[in-house]
Amino acid sequence: MAIDPEFEQSYEQIGENDDVAIWSPDGEELTEEKQGIHGTHVAVDFDICLADGACLEDCPVDVFEWVDTPGHPESEIKAHPTHEEQCIDCMLCVDVCPVDAIDVDPSRAGRI
Repeated sequence: MAIDPEFEQSYEQIGENDDVAIWSPDGEELTEEKQGIHGTHVAVDFDICLADGACLEDCPVDVFEWVDTPGHPESEIKAHPTHEEQCIDCMLCVDVCPVDAIDVDPSRAGRI
């Protein structure tokens, strides 16, 4: 299942990590197994991210950094959109993600 592109309506922002919003379905508390969506303009669904690294390799402006996610059943690292403000909306990360865990939308909150 791919990331929900309408997550701003169906998820609740429950915090931040390195100034990047963290979203949870229905405001549920996150666990090692359930980590929600990280980012707003560049959003990564940590629950389906396989950490293959394609987005890190292909991003021309280095939006992503690895973060540790110990205990997560898919992978113990994730591609975190730490520098989402640098995104140029090229959509390469979206195109190369094998599980459709990334969505980029310049109209979402926080964009000028």
